[in-house]
Amino acid sequence: MTDSEAAQRADAVVGHCRQQRDAFRHRLKSYLACRSVSTDPAYRDGMAAARDFLKGLLGDAGFANIRELDGGVGGHPALFCEWLGAPGKPTLLVYGHYDVQPPDPLELWDSPPFEMTERNGRLYARGISDDKGPSMIALEALGAFLAVEGQLPVNVKILLEGEEETGSPSLPNILAQNAALLAADANLSADGARWRADLPSVNVGSRGNGGFEITLRTASTDLHSGRYGGAVPNALHEMTKLVAALHDADGRVTAPGFYDGIEMPDEKTRADLAAIPFDGPAWAAAVGAREKGEAGYSTLERLWDRPTLEVNGLWGGYQGTGSKTVIPREAHAKFTARLVPGQDPQRILSLLKEHLRSLCPAEAELIFSGDRGWTRAYRVPPRHPLLAAAEAALEETLGRKPLRVRIGATLPLSDLVQEALGIDTVMFSFSTADECFHAPNEFLRLSAVDEGIAAWVAILRKAGRQAPETYAPFRRR
Repeated sequence: MTDSEAAQRADAVVGHCRQQRDAFRHRLKSYLACRSVSTDPAYRDGMAAARDFLKGLLGDAGFANIRELDGGVGGHPALFCEWLGAPGKPTLLVYGHYDVQPPDPLELWDSPPFEMTERNGRLYARGISDDKGPSMIALEALGAFLAVEGQLPVNVKILLEGEEETGSPSLPNILAQNAALLAADANLSADGARWRADLPSVNVGSRGNGGFEITLRTASTDLHSGRYGGAVPNALHEMTKLVAALHDADGRVTAPGFYDGIEMPDEKTRADLAAIPFDGPAWAAAVGAREKGEAGYSTLERLWDRPTLEVNGLWGGYQGTGSKTVIPREAHAKFTARLVPGQDPQRILSLLKEHLRSLCPAEAELIFSGDRGWTRAYRVPPRHPLLAAAEAALEETLGRKPLRVRIGATLPLSDLVQEALGIDTVMFSFSTADECFHAPNEFLRLSAVDEGIAAWVAILRKAGRQAPETYAPFRRR
């Protein structure tokens, strides 16, 4: 038996959770049956059902002050509760989200998306990896402390958001309007995902994100391609030329100023990154692709340390079966940008718009729309006490010191919480990046449940041994 296994067996809270495995799975199954798709009004009853389930769960566990927090913009409320019975101990804000992505296309699921199904050491359901499974792991550990010991090692405030999958439109207002209620020393997120199942790691950074749409209009109506072809501009032709001009032959974004001010990692961090075991060709081949990106950087640097501009959709003209000989009056494109430290979101949006205007031909009208909100890149301070607790908890639980890694995706919460509450976020999720979240057959490894609960117990105990004063240098208010 390893030292980590011995420590877990000796922990009464972990032992209680293992005895309650069947009850936990029953609760998880009930939670996953709530069809909490935030983007589609047809699922509003499912969103309410998820909130009702969580209220009952949190109340039964012993949390107080359970309430809904509304951002006042017509969206879905967040849930809040707290346990503040540890005077002289740090206060952690624990975050998760109860909304999920739509299950479509339904025909590609091997089992019903809202019925948890076990196959080959995996649990399948919509939202089980992002983020209902990881959130339930955190809540199970917290509830077990109260059941076994009657108290928590730290003060805890829980925030369960209902709009993460739609870009968190209400969250800025919720945080700003409830800053005193949500005040804490640090934020511990059950969202964020592990990088790989075979390599203990802790996420210490994420890229920022933003998006918008454009329309190119070249005529007041669709035109007959025989009567007008070759004599007037074609919106699709002009759009494809514009999109092609956004990157050069080396994969760099051509917008002037796009790379100005970027804060690349120091040489030690780059050397540590180069030492991480990573098979780039195999990684790309797993999704039927080949490595390709900005020249002069490794694949991990492209994913974690370099910004991007991506075309997410491109369309126009006739889309039906067969042919229709028209010259389309309009063409459309959707874009997203991933940002890195040193890039200001509003500046990047402004210079991208200006660059697109410069590329637009005089015979076309350029229209911007669909701004989906922009967030900055985020980095955890390397000496943050909650990060130290997370690393120690993972080493104790998994028997190996975790690597510090970053993610190419975006956790908007980190930037928003830092701005509104002045605290940092440590990601402590036990989903894994390959578990098909947002896609059919989303799954969670069964092994992640025991690992995750043991690690949550460990991090809470370690944070409880820290003095609140150790967090003071990292609070920005």
